[in-house]
Amino acid sequence: MRTKTALIYIISSLFWLGALTWVETGAPAETAKQRSSAAPIVLTQNQAKGVGKAVSEFRDCAVACPLMVVIPAGTFTMGSSENEVGRTAGEGPQHEVTIAEPLAVSEYEITFDQWDACVEAAGCPSAKDAWGRGVMPVINVSWDDAKLYVAWLSRVTGKEYRLLSEAEWEYATRSGSNTRYWWGDEPGIGNSNCNGCNDGPILQTAPVGSFRPNTFGLFDMHGNVWEWVEDIWHDSYDGAPVDGSAWLQGGDANYRVIRGGSWHNETELVRAAVRFDRERKVRFDTLGFRVGRSMRP
Repeated sequence: MRTKTALIYIISSLFWLGALTWVETGAPAETAKQRSSAAPIVLTQNQAKGVGKAVSEFRDCAVACPLMVVIPAGTFTMGSSENEVGRTAGEGPQHEVTIAEPLAVSEYEITFDQWDACVEAAGCPSAKDAWGRGVMPVINVSWDDAKLYVAWLSRVTGKEYRLLSEAEWEYATRSGSNTRYWWGDEPGIGNSNCNGCNDGPILQTAPVGSFRPNTFGLFDMHGNVWEWVEDIWHDSYDGAPVDGSAWLQGGDANYRVIRGGSWHNETELVRAAVRFDRERKVRFDTLGFRVGRSMRP
């Protein structure tokens, strides 16, 4: 049955994208919706420590909760160098950031299935789709909307869910790399969903997990939809925290940071270091988010 499911998933993905969808070697392919029915498995902080890459997946409730990946503590260089192709002034100065504790990050961008569970529970407003719901990434959600979702998820699970800080987001995206994209300095073909990232135009969102994951096991960190993070917008990293926390001092709290680029953007705008601001209440078909959770017992 699992083999049959895998074949159906691969065939449907080929039909939709017109290109080969990555499937993890030795593991049966599953859609995000199918995986949402798995029994919850939660790691303690001690289980997560000392591991050089993502150690496990877990879900804090059987259906509505996102699948989470534990990523290790570590130190990285945030921002882009002055000679990086496509760089903007807001991506500097480069600075070292330490993520002191393991962190759980949603394996995929939050989907319409997960968002609609919050809507049904009267925790979130309805969100308008453009290309279908289900395992498509939720779009047309504001920063304030995303905050309602993490508050609801925290109530449902009794765990501390939140938006990622900007530093956590970049650390999770780079997954040990220091290149323009997690896979290298060239965008290549078939690595993500953006305008120019594939042989032919997609020009809409793709089902979450349609492209191969990064080294930490996270999907769609580049492209598909811009992802809201917690931080207030600042024009540069001058004075930014170096401990991985969200930057919530100074600036205009009505403007928050978005990261990762979207299906609409060219390749240079989905680089790991790219950052822009948006007014916290705007909703676009290029805007979504993913969630984080501190790994506390």
